[in-house]
Amino acid sequence: MTKKLPNITSKLWSWSAVAAVLILWQFVTGFGLVDAFLLPSPVQVGQAFLSEFPALMKHSAVTLGEAFWGLTLGIFLGFFMAVIMDRFDVLYQALYPLMILTQTIPAVAVAPLLVLWFGYEMTPKVILIVITTFFPIAVGLLTGFKSVDPDAVNLMRAMGAGQWQIFLYMKLPGAMEQFFSGLRISASYAVVGAVISEWLGGFGGLGVYMTRVKKAFSFDKMFAVIFLISVISLILMKGVEMLERACMPWRRREEGTHGRNRV
Repeated sequence: MTKKLPNITSKLWSWSAVAAVLILWQFVTGFGLVDAFLLPSPVQVGQAFLSEFPALMKHSAVTLGEAFWGLTLGIFLGFFMAVIMDRFDVLYQALYPLMILTQTIPAVAVAPLLVLWFGYEMTPKVILIVITTFFPIAVGLLTGFKSVDPDAVNLMRAMGAGQWQIFLYMKLPGAMEQFFSGLRISASYAVVGAVISEWLGGFGGLGVYMTRVKKAFSFDKMFAVIFLISVISLILMKGVEMLERACMPWRRREEGTHGRNRV
């Protein structure tokens, strides 16, 4: 009970803040402080969400498919680059500035070029998502690899361990926390990247739907899509958190030990 109480309290404060924002929003729109066609009330947004639910689910399936493939390829690319950059210092010095450069270019500037080169199908969307998601993965893993205790690495070398054994038993487990931190960021970037790429052309997806309702000045439906994108991103981040707990069981034991020490 003592462990659950701080959890319940923190969630109570979080939900209270969300409720306060919704009440203030309803008050502003309900009393006509802002015109309804510019800022629909939460009630109108909820009604639009329910009325457009089948269409939203149909477009969500397209966006999630793009986000899944883009994030998957982004993870593989980020992992591969982190491993070779950690293994070869020359590649680290050569590739790290290029990685930084890819993140300085706005996604909205790259997306039209990708559509021009690869058309309106899934390919340009996936490429844009890979560009936006591989960086947090690669940087997180690199940070984790380089934070490993050098004395422990030297001890393993003295015991006859090779480079790959040091990587598998020392560096990779030590970088898991940073990897999942980067993965949480990338999971949210994947959905946003998919929507941005869909704004510029496509046959389906939440970005395409947003473009259509914006042209019709249906701002209640626009807010409904924004709400759905936020919910999807939060679900993905929660899924990453659950995966982290499953892949790092020692973290649960450490948290339990800290909890008992505090009590």
